[in-house]
Amino acid sequence: MPALADLQNFGQSVWFDFIRRSLITSGELKALVAQGVRGVTSNPAIFEKAIAGSSDYDEEIKALAKTGPSVEAVYETLAIKDIQLAADELAPVYRSTGGRDGYVSLEVSPFLAADSGRTVAEAQRLFVTVGRPNLMIKIPATAESLPAITESIAAG
Repeated sequence: MPALADLQNFGQSVWFDFIRRSLITSGELKALVAQGVRGVTSNPAIFEKAIAGSSDYDEEIKALAKTGPSVEAVYETLAIKDIQLAADELAPVYRSTGGRDGYVSLEVSPFLAADSGRTVAEAQRLFVTVGRPNLMIKIPATAESLPAITESIAAG
């Protein structure tokens, strides 16, 4: 049994703290999941490194740039596609564990952290847009966003 899988016997779930398109399309993420990785986390800094540090996104960025969206919209398009692909790779883990594992995280913009209502709306919008049950929405933990965290958890 792989070492990562051994950790499950102790109630530990190993998450991979990185995402990039080629990680998914090359089969590397699938191999990591087979070895015992139980989830993937992302954040804007991780995506910045993935986008700037590889050519994985170059053609898609060029195509999107022709349609004139904002930088934020381009980022969201790229990030959501990666999140969907990773969630699909982790779906068997999600199903086999009854939803205890098999998640991919996506962060609500920290620029909304001071506005609980907008944070809740953004968390709901992202969840619907990604359209995968094994999406975990991360909300920045600030005093102002605590109601958003409570409301979002209650909403599932």
